[in-house]
Amino acid sequence: MARAMETGNHAAGYALAVAGEANRDARGCACGAYPITPQSEIIEFLRGFDFTKGRVIPVESEHSAMAVCIGASLAGARAFTASSANGLAYMVENIFAAGFYRLPIVLIAVNRTLGPPWNIWVDQGDSLMLRDAALLQFYAESHQDLVDTILVAFRVGEDQRVLLPALVALDGFVTSHTQMVVDLPERELVDRYLPHCNIPHRLRGEHPATIGGLTWPRETEHHRVEIQEAMERVPQVLAEALDEFEHVFGRRPHGALSAEHTDDADTVLMACNTMVRTLRNVVTARRDKGERIGMINSKMFRPFPRQELLAAVSNAKRIGVLDRNHSPGSGGIFWQEVAATLQSRPDVIVQDYLVGLGGGDVTPEVIDEIIDDLNAREKAGEPVWKEVAA
Repeated sequence: MARAMETGNHAAGYALAVAGEANRDARGCACGAYPITPQSEIIEFLRGFDFTKGRVIPVESEHSAMAVCIGASLAGARAFTASSANGLAYMVENIFAAGFYRLPIVLIAVNRTLGPPWNIWVDQGDSLMLRDAALLQFYAESHQDLVDTILVAFRVGEDQRVLLPALVALDGFVTSHTQMVVDLPERELVDRYLPHCNIPHRLRGEHPATIGGLTWPRETEHHRVEIQEAMERVPQVLAEALDEFEHVFGRRPHGALSAEHTDDADTVLMACNTMVRTLRNVVTARRDKGERIGMINSKMFRPFPRQELLAAVSNAKRIGVLDRNHSPGSGGIFWQEVAATLQSRPDVIVQDYLVGLGGGDVTPEVIDEIIDDLNAREKAGEPVWKEVAA
């Protein structure tokens, strides 16, 4: 491993580049490229990488960037791109198309607030608007977690039992533009970890075919069932990918979710991305004072790890969900999934807390206030807005 001080964007760019290079003896790689803050440095890194058999193709829009990836993937290449906020919104049609075509494209989402009004700071509303796409979704806690998760996303998405695109999200500026020491995996190890990309339904000149033609209702229903079945196979494929990652690289990334101190916890807090790191410090401090409190790092959002969550909170009486996102008229999006998962547990209070929207700081003091509020509750209420003082 090569240890380096890198920004999150450069670490992501490196992981994409070496994953693409690992396919050089097969059908190569391609990246559709269009810049948007705070993602642009990923594309800049890729543009400067000397691929043996690959191209970074600058285009006029995010919609076209994903179109390039779709074309490359249909040709059998390993494909990837990156975007943020309104760029992701512009890309939505083709993100859905990539999933319905069963193309294992990896998309990096540097989370940023959707506008207008215009705000370049972190908010998960952009990636979570894709919650109904045929798309795996992972959320990275740190720079190292980001690098590892990108490689795992290629391995899982390209597995013949899955064949779906994957999104890996990181916090805009909080991760993308800060620097941390990261183990950047050597190309030889990535070559060992990632098999050649094999897309069985890729286009072949000797067997012309039409992609995305008109179908009847029955065929569409069958198609959606196949996608659901592929999603249901993801947990097993992910477990195997993590086993192989540990074998090749000597460390094991987080799985779909990571439960910490939940065995004896009455109160459990759930978060993702960099909020996890602040939450972990608060939980550790309060456990040192004798409180029975635990936490969950929710890394995989799609497919949502329902069984793992139920097992992790089997002894909990209160669960607080920290949502850096908002579904108007409902509440936090992770909370909706948690509440649906725990509908068989009416004995558990599941409370939603909307925090850090639009890039607001989620400080230890904010999390302490949330824990105090949760511990005082006898029943769940409407989602609680934790605003940052102006």
